[in-house]
Amino acid sequence: MVSFDDFKKVELKIARIIEVIEHPNADKLYVLKIEVGEVQKQIVAGIRLHYTKEELVGKQIVIVDNLEPVILRGEESQGMLLAASDGEQLAVLTPDRDIASGSPVK
Repeated sequence: MVSFDDFKKVELKIARIIEVIEHPNADKLYVLKIEVGEVQKQIVAGIRLHYTKEELVGKQIVIVDNLEPVILRGEESQGMLLAASDGEQLAVLTPDRDIASGSPVK
């Protein structure tokens, strides 16, 4: 179990995908350039088998914004997108209406 105080430390925010690049060293990964408010970041996500680049560009997503950066197969990831999977399908979590990039998820 995670305490409520620990959960409050996680910063969930709305981001907009502005560019999608196929990861050069992994066939299941995309390198996503995202906009979180006025800040641009890069995240690496294992969603390449489920989405085309065209489906993702311009899409709003929910991200964990305050993760420490990590290197995933040679590319830096500065956050994590949220998605759900039932074992066969994967769905990226998105707001049900357009909302300002950088908005906190509460």
